[in-house]
Amino acid sequence: MPRVFYGKAYDPHLRWAAEMTHGVAIQPSLTAGELANPHPMSLFKYRLNEKKEQLYFSHNKAPLGKSHDQSTGLPNNLDTLKFTFGIKTEKDGTAGELVSPDKAREIVDEESEAGRELYRQTHHDFLVGESVDRKYTYPSYQKGKMYGIPTPHDNTGRKTQQTLKWLHEVQTEKASKVVSNRVDNWRERTQPQIGQVHDPISDTLNVPHDHTFGILVKPDAYGAGDLLHGRTAGTYLRGKDRQRGVLAAIRQHLKKANYHNFQDLMHAFKHYDKNGTGKIDIQGLRDVCFQFNLPIEPELLEQLMDYCDVNRDGYIDYLEFSNFLNWKDKLPSGLPERAGSALRKSDEVPAVAKEEDMVPKSPTSGETTPRRLEKQIDMAIGEHRTSASVINAVIGGVSTRDYRTYGVPTIRTDLPAPRIRRINDSKNYGDESDGYGLLNPSIHSQRGLSEKDFLMPRSKEELQTIFTNTGIRMTLDTFDDIWKAASQRHPKGYVSVEAFRSVLDEIQAAQIQQ
Repeated sequence: MPRVFYGKAYDPHLRWAAEMTHGVAIQPSLTAGELANPHPMSLFKYRLNEKKEQLYFSHNKAPLGKSHDQSTGLPNNLDTLKFTFGIKTEKDGTAGELVSPDKAREIVDEESEAGRELYRQTHHDFLVGESVDRKYTYPSYQKGKMYGIPTPHDNTGRKTQQTLKWLHEVQTEKASKVVSNRVDNWRERTQPQIGQVHDPISDTLNVPHDHTFGILVKPDAYGAGDLLHGRTAGTYLRGKDRQRGVLAAIRQHLKKANYHNFQDLMHAFKHYDKNGTGKIDIQGLRDVCFQFNLPIEPELLEQLMDYCDVNRDGYIDYLEFSNFLNWKDKLPSGLPERAGSALRKSDEVPAVAKEEDMVPKSPTSGETTPRRLEKQIDMAIGEHRTSASVINAVIGGVSTRDYRTYGVPTIRTDLPAPRIRRINDSKNYGDESDGYGLLNPSIHSQRGLSEKDFLMPRSKEELQTIFTNTGIRMTLDTFDDIWKAASQRHPKGYVSVEAFRSVLDEIQAAQIQQ
């Protein structure tokens, strides 16, 4: 039979469904009223029906309208009218008192707990939040400790009301709210709207949509950073971001040109110093910029000169040239190497370099490089220093060795880890994984192993079984030699999996080199 979709516009099935009848027509029988109140029968019909019912055993033993005759199953001398069976029930309370007894909650809990210990063992019946008694003997373990928080309860049903959401409330939230046009226009005119300018008199004042009211305030020459650092009128940095970016680009271009065209810092400095005075003036800097296809304006050239001139003598010396116009750590200095703590005495040593300006590149290196110049935009006002920056900040600062420490450390390295840890011992003795280990677990941790398993001392038979199961085959003499070599590395002769493996790797590496 085809399915009828009610609600379809101009659907012929709507007419068919109105005239359609499902099921099979049946002949009506007795109604419910006739069954409850049957019509009175004549005497003849009554006698005829009674004769038909006599065929049933239940009709003869317990006829309709009479009690069941139990005398056939009782003793002969029993008085059926006075004798009663059973024990008389003594009334001690109503059903309401039985369900809600007039007792305190403590008494009810005490009576309900009587015998529950045996019931817990036989049926594993526990209360909500009750923990299993695992027979722990730890002093701080509380047997009656309950986990979780109690469910909020209110006899007035307020908590239940909060969990229910009536159908009309859901429909009201989803349905569109009917608002009159007058109220909507009033809200648009009197209340701010998202993404629109609040204009309560837009109907009376004809101005463009992008019109702004008020007077443009001229910005100050200084900014918040200038006020915080106390800069003077000639050192304001507000509005100089583009200028500083251009200077940084020029310096980067000169650094690349010097790195690709000269073999060391000294040759690059001599190329800039055309007169051989040991200093670079602004004319020499301009000539090199034109030579490297970097034509810059005179104002920018003066600003570049001012940026590199740290000692404010009007020139750029070798130390300033190495720090601000070169990558001094990537190019050799071009000066003679140091012998001891002073430069070697030679006629080729230029006068541009001082002994205190040259420092070794590393503590173990004999190659020297110009020392680093720090150019700070803002000097500390009044040389103020906080106490926190002095404590343990530099060598020779205030020591905190005798300071009292407060609180409990997260990792209790001051306590020895117990050999067998209890289940409720949540302290970290330094043997747990850190954040890096949790984010990047090793392949051994995925198998349930930790570093402690590799460093734990093991017996000779156990180590032989471990390495045999991993597929490493060796003779008994070879195993004894590796065991002896690994035991000699520990003061007490202990051998772990890691120690045995390291000795085995050394032996295999020596065989490969041979």
